[in-house]
Amino acid sequence: MAEDTSQKFIDYIVSSPAPYTELDRQYVTNRIFALVGDGQAKPAKADTPIDLVNALIETAIAHGKIEDSPSPKEILESQLMDLMTPLPSAVNRGFWDRYQESPSKATDWFYQLSQDNNYIKTRNIAKNVVFPAKTVAGELEITINLSKPEKDPKAIAAAQTQKQTSYPLDQLCMTNEGYLGRLGYPARSNHRIIRLMLGGETWGFQYSPYAYFSEHAIFLAKEHRPMVINQHTFTNLLEIVQTLPTYFVGSNADLPIVGGSMLTHDHYQGGKHTFPMMKAPIDRPVDLGVAGVTAGIVKWPMTDIRLTGSQPEALINAATKVLDSWIDYSDASVDVRAYTDNVRHHTITPIAYRDGADYVLDLVLRDNQTSAQYPDGIFHPHQDVQHIKKENIGLIEVMGRAILPARLKTEMAEVTKYLLGQPNQMADMHKPWADSLKQDHSLTAENVTPVLHQAIGDVFARVLADAGVFKRDAEGQAALDKFIAQI
Repeated sequence: MAEDTSQKFIDYIVSSPAPYTELDRQYVTNRIFALVGDGQAKPAKADTPIDLVNALIETAIAHGKIEDSPSPKEILESQLMDLMTPLPSAVNRGFWDRYQESPSKATDWFYQLSQDNNYIKTRNIAKNVVFPAKTVAGELEITINLSKPEKDPKAIAAAQTQKQTSYPLDQLCMTNEGYLGRLGYPARSNHRIIRLMLGGETWGFQYSPYAYFSEHAIFLAKEHRPMVINQHTFTNLLEIVQTLPTYFVGSNADLPIVGGSMLTHDHYQGGKHTFPMMKAPIDRPVDLGVAGVTAGIVKWPMTDIRLTGSQPEALINAATKVLDSWIDYSDASVDVRAYTDNVRHHTITPIAYRDGADYVLDLVLRDNQTSAQYPDGIFHPHQDVQHIKKENIGLIEVMGRAILPARLKTEMAEVTKYLLGQPNQMADMHKPWADSLKQDHSLTAENVTPVLHQAIGDVFARVLADAGVFKRDAEGQAALDKFIAQI
């Protein structure tokens, strides 16, 4: 019955921390009927809010309220979930009230709220393939990202004729909070952002809808401006981990090829996760000449200079000193060039976190040059590993968690068949790699999956080595020491 599904959802709304109470039951009922129709409702598979909402979406389709296609369904889901989500002012008040008890109480509450209203797509995230791999770089984290939905064909077609709009300017702008959505642009009716001050400016704190790790958070500037790595970046990162001591936070680099996928809006990523790089030991100490800062080269495929100290100001000074030196540093003997044709190539991927009473800044050196031999990037996954990973190596992967494309799930199923001598449709690009696995292993139905997982991990370790500016060989480390000496 319509009353069964809708009334169960209404029960959640009036008993949730939303702005509605029992006195608002009739009003909420009519709001829902306006969205889905007031005839007989589809039965829900279960009594959870998301199952009830899915049934109400099917009801809306049956009543002709929306089309049966991804974008209208996503928009309606967000509208329905918005009914059980407190207003932005109430969310901010709830966060900072709990913060007075402890930062963890505040983040735990906001994270749970963002899951309960399905802003964080927990069911989609659960589809991701995740496994560890012990490699020469240490134990890496491998993920095949299956959580993001496929592109809506109708949205793609409509984009050709749809009136172009610049509102919101991008998916990181604060104007997304409560935005209805449109064909090809995500629905954000149930989206909430915590406001905080960083360096005298208003910033936002939210969670990622398609999280790559536990409590995957995004910190975004209120002002729409391009990403930049400078002294202010280091100040902001350390201020965030001072405010949220159980979180790490880092920034993608601010140049193409070595940067993230969205360089047009200044933002950082963080969360409650300890990445492989953060566990990697110091290979050797270095002296940066800044009192109160202990520095060292991390034993890691990418070039990471780790700074540790109890005073953020000292770390900021040391990090700025490293960045200023790296921006203009060249050593053609190891293909390191600061500029070509007056185009800058050097930047840093910085990561901040706490270690007891100390603050830690990992500074990963980046260089985005290309060459005739490596047209995609000298310090980018090279052609022989691009059958597994071709995309940019951003912040998360720098730290040792691979975000591999969804295509690999299907492709690896075909590789498995090939390795077992079964009929298959394996892509040609995987054949040299698969043949080497056949040659090196006696493969059976029992061991083929762990062998394949290990091989993918080994490729990712190679990807990180490709992206490393100063290689982990004698020549590369001598060149790194030469750079350190002139900081």
